Amino acid sequence: MIGVLVPARNEAQCIGRCIEAVLHASLHPALQGEQVSVLVAADGCTDATASIARQAGAQVVEVAPPGGVGLARGTAAEILIARGARWLAMTDADSVVPADWLAVQLASRCEVFCGMVQVEDWEGYGDIVASRFSALHPQQAGHDHVHGANLGLSSAAYRRCGGFLPLLTGEDRQLVERCHQLGLRIARSSAGIVETSARRQARAPAGFSDYLKALEQRLVTELHAPSSIAPAL
Repeated sequence: MIGVLVPARNEAQCIGRCIEAVLHASLHPALQGEQVSVLVAADGCTDATASIARQAGAQVVEVAPPGGVGLARGTAAEILIARGARWLAMTDADSVVPADWLAVQLASRCEVFCGMVQVEDWEGYGDIVASRFSALHPQQAGHDHVHGANLGLSSAAYRRCGGFLPLLTGEDRQLVERCHQLGLRIARSSAGIVETSARRQARAPAGFSDYLKALEQRLVTELHAPSSIAPAL
């Protein structure tokens, strides 16, 4: 069985579309009909996230009081492993996975899969931010990025590395770093790219939203920095 875990906090506007895409990916012929269990970890939600996720076809575990994304991911992972999942795939509630998402992860024949993301809609950011992001994140194998929106690993690898730490942010990078230290096989792939949002309202501190805002601020600073070249007299 393949387990898909999705942490979510007040994601009523996004969660239905996210689950629909995951369920579509679960039907890929390369999976040969293997069962896929989708579990949403509703982290202290005060909106309709949990009910919408259930209506969309996912199972839900409610984490209350809210403990942050690390605890949410870890809670869902433990449940899925206990139910017999051999592989854990994960994405974020504001993201949309491609139809071959799960097939690509399993075809990598690795212990840990680090995929890439692309921004679905740059509305609210200038073209210069989108351009710089693309330059910093070329779609190529061997990249060094870690995105919780496009990550997977075997249940055995999850157990070996100790699982997700209950962190408010950076739990995905910490997990991959521990896997690297253990010498596990890590695929850093440019296949199966996940679309995610460029929203400015972050759910996790120092996450993807804050990264984009910091990138924008650096570009603004660069544009307004005085030239180091003295003017001709």
